[in-house]
Amino acid sequence: MSGKPRILVTRKWPERVEALIAERYDATFSDDDRPLTDAALMAAMRDYDAICPTITDKLHAGIVGVAGRQVKIIANYGAGFEHIDLAAAAAAGIVVTNTPGVLTNATADIAVTLMLMTARRAGEGERELRAGQWTGWRPTHLLGTSLRGKTLGLVGFGRIAQAVAERARFGFGMNIVYFSRRPGAQDDVQRLDARYMSSLGDMVAQSDVVSLHVPGGAATRNIIDAQMLGRMAPHTILINTARGDVVDEGALMDALESGRLGGAGLDVFAGEPEISQRLRDAPNTVLLPHLGSATRETREAMGLRALANLDDWHEGRTPRDSL
Repeated sequence: MSGKPRILVTRKWPERVEALIAERYDATFSDDDRPLTDAALMAAMRDYDAICPTITDKLHAGIVGVAGRQVKIIANYGAGFEHIDLAAAAAAGIVVTNTPGVLTNATADIAVTLMLMTARRAGEGERELRAGQWTGWRPTHLLGTSLRGKTLGLVGFGRIAQAVAERARFGFGMNIVYFSRRPGAQDDVQRLDARYMSSLGDMVAQSDVVSLHVPGGAATRNIIDAQMLGRMAPHTILINTARGDVVDEGALMDALESGRLGGAGLDVFAGEPEISQRLRDAPNTVLLPHLGSATRETREAMGLRALANLDDWHEGRTPRDSL
């Protein structure tokens, strides 16, 4: 491939990464850092050789398969790719890549942050203090719970789940159980002293904290529904740093409002960035604006990984993170 391919980067990326892309490619960057419309994405498919989208860019079949498309590679900025129609991309001969591995520690840290904040009711306490409603120390004020010796149930047992388990096991002395499509590698299981459970319902019933670590999409949509919430003990805390649509938010709000669930720490939401007032008002919740990978180091590493995939494609190699 000769010349500099035309690249569209749909959102603002870390400055260092944008500078590197501009050196190597004929790059266009976002002016206002907002999601592109379907019409803009369709035009981009015709006008550029490569698109670098994020989770906010819904590349459905109508966009990916638009007539007159020029795009040869979609180098996604992020590990998740459920916003891209992979079948349509394959049919159009478009390579799709993601950025796996570089988000692990940052996302695990956010999951543990949510666990601690929810268990100790820190979100409620901060809201009370900022509202000027704190009346001073008292013995029974906002009593939370300790994580030490409790059982952490992991839904999924990939890199991020294992990083959370490591922090929980060796940092707080928690017991680890997990549910996944198949048992994890024996070395990982032994290192974390984790116990595999083949039934999701049985696992959540035995867990004091349930942390979600599965991809989004049809296979996992509402995997935590009213039935699964009903299997949890009234003190159980639910943590979600995966994807918003893996939880039935209506059922979750019912459980929180009725006191059938101990609390929830959420970094992702089904309709983000729109969050229902009912969820914002729900008791004992910690709600974060999708901060899982939001460290300078991680966001830069994500950009560099996407750039490496672009370089592989431009130089005639199979991109390292092809899906």
